[in-house]
Amino acid sequence: MTDRLTFLSWNEDTPDFPTDNETKGAIPALEWAFEHYGDSIVYACSFGIEGIVLIDLISKVKEDAEIVFLDTNLHFKETYEVIDAIKQRFPKLNIVMQKPDLDLKEQEILYGEELWKSNPNLCCNIRKIIPLQRALEGADAWISGLRREQSPSRSKTEFVNRDFRFQKVKVCPLIHWTWKEIWRYVYKFDLPYNRLHDQGYPSIGCEPCTSPAYDLNDLRSGRWSGQQKVECGLHES
Repeated sequence: MTDRLTFLSWNEDTPDFPTDNETKGAIPALEWAFEHYGDSIVYACSFGIEGIVLIDLISKVKEDAEIVFLDTNLHFKETYEVIDAIKQRFPKLNIVMQKPDLDLKEQEILYGEELWKSNPNLCCNIRKIIPLQRALEGADAWISGLRREQSPSRSKTEFVNRDFRFQKVKVCPLIHWTWKEIWRYVYKFDLPYNRLHDQGYPSIGCEPCTSPAYDLNDLRSGRWSGQQKVECGLHES
C-alpha cells in the first residue's frame, strides 16, 4: 500500500471543496477522491437512502466504482431487493457482497444463540467491522454516507477524515445534506430505494436490531432499541 494516508498534514485543514448548488460539495469531493486515490478507494454502502444518493453521484464520477455491502446474512429481504434493483440501474458498478468469516450457525456454536441480543458489540465486530477491515485491505481510502444531521456523534464529520479504526482516509461527501434534500434528490431522479423507509424506518441495518424510529427528531432511534448502543462501530475510533 502506498503512503497516501499522509497526503496532507493532519494539523492543517482538509481540502476545501467548492459547494455546488445541486450537491452541496458532494460531486467536487468525489471528483477529488477518485482523482487522488483512483482504484484504491471503495464505497462501503448500507443501501439505505443516503447510500442510494451516493451511488447515483458516484456513478456520475466513476461508473465502474467498487461498492462494498457488508452482507451480515441478517438484513431485511427489502434490503436485498433494493440491491438487485441498483444492480439493474447501474450495471457497470462493481458491487461486492462482503460476508463474515463465520456463518450464523458457526457463530451460534461459538457464542450462543442470538448474539446480537446478548452481546451486540461482539456481533457487529464479527459481522461488520472485521469484514470491512478485510474489504479495505489494499485500499487507501473509503467513502461513507455520513451526514452531520444524523446524530451528535456525526455532527463534526468533515469531507475528508482520518479513520483511526481502519487506518485509512474516510471521505464523506454528504455531510451538508439534510434529510429532506436526500429525499428530494431520490424523487427527482426516480431512484430505487428500500421500501422500509416508507414504513417508518429512516435508518435500516440488520433486521433483529432495527425497528421503526420512535423519535422523529432522532433518525437512528430505531437502531438497537433497548440497548446501550447507538453505532455499529464502523465510525468509532
